[in-house]
Amino acid sequence: MIEVTTQAFKLARVFTISRGSRTEARVLSVKITRGGVTGWGECVPYARYDETMESVTAEINALPEGITREALQDALPPGAARNAVDCALWDLEAKTAGVPVWQLAGLQKPGPEITAYTLSLADPAEMEEQARENATRPLLKIKLGTPDDMPRLEAVRRGAPKSRIIIDANEGWSAEVYADLAPHLIGLGVELVEQPLPAGDDDALLGMDRPLPVCADEACHDRVSLPGLRGKYDVVNIKLDKTGGLTEALKLRAEAEAQGYRVMVGCMVGTSLAMAPAVLFAQGVGWTDLDGPLLLAEDRDPPLHFDAQGVHPADPRLWG
Repeated sequence: MIEVTTQAFKLARVFTISRGSRTEARVLSVKITRGGVTGWGECVPYARYDETMESVTAEINALPEGITREALQDALPPGAARNAVDCALWDLEAKTAGVPVWQLAGLQKPGPEITAYTLSLADPAEMEEQARENATRPLLKIKLGTPDDMPRLEAVRRGAPKSRIIIDANEGWSAEVYADLAPHLIGLGVELVEQPLPAGDDDALLGMDRPLPVCADEACHDRVSLPGLRGKYDVVNIKLDKTGGLTEALKLRAEAEAQGYRVMVGCMVGTSLAMAPAVLFAQGVGWTDLDGPLLLAEDRDPPLHFDAQGVHPADPRLWG
């Protein structure tokens, strides 16, 4: 039996990117029960990909009872609906077999991974204060993509002089803006920029000198995306809500690395249940950005554990 529930989790503070602001994380929780065993999954429908809570719920509810994880890959396209069901099926399989998901998937035993902490888009003074409050975190992520990006970045660097920095332009730049800003960003210690150009209008990156590595986010969903990235990007950002679950995420990571891309593992703003599967394929990647639970005022029980070592693998009572 597959059950879908809409839930809302309050954020610790208003979270703003170039596309808008939010005060809560709205998620879909999927519960699959078979033979007295229950598996769990979570997804975050994303309007950027023409997903709504209602459309994703309808996709999940249309699935046949007893669907297998293998059949699911063809039954639904990559996206939020397949992700929640795929991860719930992995959890179900692990609990039924009495072994953790990492063993079922043939992976090494996972450990903690340093994760980025995202600063909400605001005026430079407020972003400097956010940075100062989080200056002990080793990796900060900054949401940019506006005409006033440099003052914000300079403010963050003043507030957190020792932190590593990555930035997400959320498709808000042009090729000319990237070329102009890249040297200055490198001078401020920025390590990479996510999706500077719109995903459907990124041919300008072809053959361009990219002194600051460019990461494909909206332009990369699953393995089918990879041919279209060649010559444009240096890094791919793998998110479960884009790949359609852990099954494809593991394959995408392997194929991307085989083709010479570096890997970042990212997330939507969700709970610990959404992040738990991602911790498994984030092991040893270039950048991990699984800070969703850190942005929440309330979370799952038990939540993921975060400390100076990073985000730790999930307690089996949560997932996996």
